[in-house]
Amino acid sequence: MIPNLRTRRVRTVLQRGTVLLPTRGTMLLISRVCFATGLLVMMTVLDQSVHATGGGGTKFQRISTQFIAALGPPGATSGNGAESWGLWPLDPGPRGVRLSRFEQLKEAGGVAPAGWTFDHTDWWLEEHGLIMEQPKFRIPPGKYLVTGDREVTTVLTIHPADQDGNSRWELDDQATLYDVTHLACRSARYTPTTGNGSCSPANVQKTAFPVIPGGMMPPVEGCKKQNYAVLIVIAVAEEDEGR
Repeated sequence: MIPNLRTRRVRTVLQRGTVLLPTRGTMLLISRVCFATGLLVMMTVLDQSVHATGGGGTKFQRISTQFIAALGPPGATSGNGAESWGLWPLDPGPRGVRLSRFEQLKEAGGVAPAGWTFDHTDWWLEEHGLIMEQPKFRIPPGKYLVTGDREVTTVLTIHPADQDGNSRWELDDQATLYDVTHLACRSARYTPTTGNGSCSPANVQKTAFPVIPGGMMPPVEGCKKQNYAVLIVIAVAEEDEGR
């Protein structure tokens, strides 16, 4: 995905309605390749912080762009299972390894040039066929300002886990998971169907890439596949900033 440079106004959905955040017109979204070189969200709408208009006026602090790997029905506004969501604190694209360099990755003991280690029992691909590092599990509880780089920017709340380890999530003002999914970023997790090591990036059909925005990542022989939605995180609640 190589989106055009563009300027736009961002609609932020908050607890008391839709708020247009003015900027000299815009939120500037710059990306050469989603994941492959990093999505830099230039929040000119945010000066130093963002204030939600409901729920006690939560204050958000802008951060370097992060990415959430989320699971759930696209039309859901809340749900359980946030304990299975992951977070990439750094854009995994520039840190990824091309499928064509998988043999070199193996020869290096599975250690990628960026320093992360490939796990043959649990590995990830993005929409251009880059092998990515795993996100961090779990996502710390708190409030996150998320967007799908389309129309809606809103607050995602990840609740602390209950006594059974289950964690709820919810989006403000009836925004859906689809609303804040960045469709151009595709990501999938691959794990072996058996324990014989048959699930390998060497089995990936390279002609399946790039995956179209909103499309499903390809199946891989010998692997179970789990598609994840990708959410862009642009700010966190200040009380959560130090996590």
